[in-house]
Amino acid sequence: MANANIEELPGVGPATADKLREAGYTNLMTIAVESPKTLADACDIGEATAIKIIDAAKKAAEVGGFESGDVILERRRNLSRLTTSSKAFDELLGNGLESQSIVEFFGEFGSGKTQVCFQLAVNATLPKEKGGLDGDVVMIDTENTFRPERIVQIAKARDADPEEVLKRIHVARAYNSSHQMLLVEKAAEICKKTPVRLMIVDSLTAHFRAEFVGRGTLAERQGLLNKHMHELLSFAEVNNSVIAVTNQVSSKPDAFFGDPTRPVGGHVVAHASTYRLYLRKSKGNRRIARLIDSPDRPEAEAVFTVSEEGIRD
Repeated sequence: MANANIEELPGVGPATADKLREAGYTNLMTIAVESPKTLADACDIGEATAIKIIDAAKKAAEVGGFESGDVILERRRNLSRLTTSSKAFDELLGNGLESQSIVEFFGEFGSGKTQVCFQLAVNATLPKEKGGLDGDVVMIDTENTFRPERIVQIAKARDADPEEVLKRIHVARAYNSSHQMLLVEKAAEICKKTPVRLMIVDSLTAHFRAEFVGRGTLAERQGLLNKHMHELLSFAEVNNSVIAVTNQVSSKPDAFFGDPTRPVGGHVVAHASTYRLYLRKSKGNRRIARLIDSPDRPEAEAVFTVSEEGIRD
């Protein structure tokens, strides 16, 4: 039943199927990984009905049961890898950025976070034999940092047609944290027309940090950030995409923000990120990437450069 239609799920008639599709639930996997309350609210159905539909979708999509390690290993061989255009940087991550994961780049202003994202955006549109993902890119821009001129420079350096590359990068400016979260849902609509293999959020925490100030708002901020991170991970898994997010570091050592080199977002962002990289300036155009956290890689560093051509060794 893995290839079943939504209508074949128990309790889903034509009317409910239409509601599900209108709300963006176009396949079994998107339903299987949703929470009952969110599904109920989005489709105007009872929570009990939502639970039944989600349970049926999990069985149909074969989600949620136990699997042996060899089956998981075989499935992981189908994951895609996205190059950074720096061999040392790629090796740090085990041959590039892994699909179905969240990769967090954090560091101070000028450490190269946005430049890395521009390079990844260009690379994701390239064929797989060039280290790309042969797909489209969605960029959620929270600080008005997207520059098409920079994409043109990097694309030319990779012998790609700048106009074609730009057509495959879909950019949306997020004006507040609510809008930022909504744009993840909007990105699912683009996936109906074309495969989105990379989603960039630059920066992840800027709006949350500006809107939720002081200890009294910390619980609400962390709750929303947690929801946002899980929605990003769900998008990655459903679409076999890479999620690249940038994050700021705290500017002052106090009890609320932590030490100055600690990324914003606390344990919520730390636990949800699959890979965490601390970027810092070195001499001239050199930057240092330090892998802080990873499920299978040791802590290590790589040196790369940021030039007019983009990211290089």
